[in-house]
Amino acid sequence: MTAFDIGTKLAELIKAGKNEEAMKTFYAEDIVSVEAGAPPGQKPESHGLAACIEKGKQFRERMDVHGHDATGPFPNGDKFALVLSNDVTPKAGGPRFTMTEVAVYTVKGDKIVREEFFYTM
Repeated sequence: MTAFDIGTKLAELIKAGKNEEAMKTFYAEDIVSVEAGAPPGQKPESHGLAACIEKGKQFRERMDVHGHDATGPFPNGDKFALVLSNDVTPKAGGPRFTMTEVAVYTVKGDKIVREEFFYTM
């Protein structure tokens, strides 16, 4: 599969709220995930599929997620980008808002080996 093909299928799963299924399907076991920033107790860089799945669980523990969207993919060789948005309310209190970020994925073979997230903090 091309980076575009993987990006298209990844976006479909994200839109359907199936993030963990997307990770299990398309992420390499040794994926590296890099955040622009990290919440307290979390490092900006995660290594491995299990760590990425755990990071997603921790996000859902902190946020009520009302909806997801993914625009793209925007391919470039072995990479593609998606514009991601999540409609969320912090469980600790605070207003409902939309988180928007750009995610850049690197593909090797048929798996995503690196993801990098860019957002305003």
